[in-house]
Order: sequence, then C-alpha cells, then structure tokens
Amino acid sequence: MTSTTNPARYSKVADSAADAVADIPDGASLAVGGFGLSGIPKFLIDALLAQGASGLTIVSNNCGVDGAGLGLLLEARRIDKVIASYIGENKEFGRQFLAGEVTVELTPQGTLAERMRAGGSGIGAFYTPTGVGTPVEEGGLPWRYNSDGSVALASEPKEVRTFHGKQMVLEESIITDYALIRAAVVDTAGNCCFHAAARNFNPPAGMAGRVTIVEAERVVEVGELDPDEVHLPGIFVQRVVELTPQQAQDKGIEHRTTRPHPAAVGAGEMAS
Repeated sequence: MTSTTNPARYSKVADSAADAVADIPDGASLAVGGFGLSGIPKFLIDALLAQGASGLTIVSNNCGVDGAGLGLLLEARRIDKVIASYIGENKEFGRQFLAGEVTVELTPQGTLAERMRAGGSGIGAFYTPTGVGTPVEEGGLPWRYNSDGSVALASEPKEVRTFHGKQMVLEESIITDYALIRAAVVDTAGNCCFHAAARNFNPPAGMAGRVTIVEAERVVEVGELDPDEVHLPGIFVQRVVELTPQQAQDKGIEHRTTRPHPAAVGAGEMAS
C-alpha cells in the first residue's frame, strides 16, 4: 500500500497581505526586518497601516524614513514604543521622541540583533562586553521625555559580571507577538532565502516573532530551495505573502550617490 501527501495541505501561503496581518491587535509588539529601506517588508507595513492597529511596540534597527516604511506608521501615530539602534534620518521620529510622544529604547546594533536571535533560540538573556562603562550599563538613558523636555522615563542599571577577565553586561532577549520580514525566495513551508544586504535584520527578526509573516519576492514549492540556500528555516515562519513581480521590484533607495563615469570625464577634458 502506498500513501501520498498533498503539499498544498501544508502551505503557509496567505491569500493577501491584508489577510496575513488581519489579526494583529492594538498594543501588539512586532519585530520588523530591514535596515533603513533595505529589505523592509514594505507591503506588510502598508497592509498594517490600512488595517488600523495602534499602540504598537516596534523592534527594528530603525523606524524607517520620513514618508516610507515604518515611518508611515509613526506618522499615523500608531506606534507607542520603539526598540531600535538609532533614530536615523527620520525627522518625525526624532521630533516625536523629543516631544514625549513615543518611548524609544536605544540599543547597540549588534546587541539588538542578538537580543532577537536569542529570543527565537529560547535564550532568556546573555552577557556581552558591548556597553560596559557607558550609560547602557549604568542606566539613565532617556527612554521617554515629558512635553517640557524633562525625562519621564530612563533606563535602569544592568547587571555586570566578569568572564575570562572581561566585564560583561547582561542583556535580556526579545520575543514579540508578531514579526514582519521580507525575503527574496520562500517555499510554501516558509523556508526563507534572503538576497545580499536584505539579509540584515530579517533573520533575527523572523526568529523573535511568535507569529512571523514574510513577504516573498518569489514563492517556490518545497524542495526547490537547496538546504544551503535556507537562511531562516520554515519552523520560524507561520505565514507567507507572495508579491507580484511589480511589487517585488518596488524597492526604495534612501540616497542615490553617483559620480561621473571615467570615460565621460576623459572625453570632457579632451573637448576642453
């Protein structure tokens, strides 16, 4: 007797981005992949904006830029707290922080990535030398301001221990209710392959979420991805949203920096 299985029975592919984020409630915490505009889950963020959830806690390297990415949720006053590495060039983010409208827990970049990875790995906390002897360890970093500019909430001191002759500070891992990430190729079981710089905060963010939703530039069947191409196993992914070819090509650029082509410069000098 032989048995057959239907791969479609195990597919994690959602009907749409709107369906994938429909159950995210007010007050939810979300880990969001990307760095600036590189590798951000643009269409999942747009769907969440349209969905209406508010009072959100966002864990991400930064909070997008003015008018794009997570910056859209920020401008719509849908974010209450951000755990990030830096304010970046998002002027509205900086304005809301200094005006006491949003709580911002600034965390060293590598520490933030490890806090998310540790959360997904079942590790409660870890020690790192990063931040020893600074306000990261000593406390007092302003997390939220009052409207008059005084500090309403500041960070607490952290435990320090010595390992192998070096002082290290204790950092707690991060687990979020949801995670929104973007990948280049994803199979129907949720195994993810990221392209180039998009393999930044997407894998650890995907690990940190209890429910991880990935927007995929291309979806393939199980078995089409070589095991060595899998950067985030499908065990961490619950929902997959397949982008259209047009959506997959829609990628923002923060700064376009160019210089004259050497041949053109040479031609100009000869002409003069």
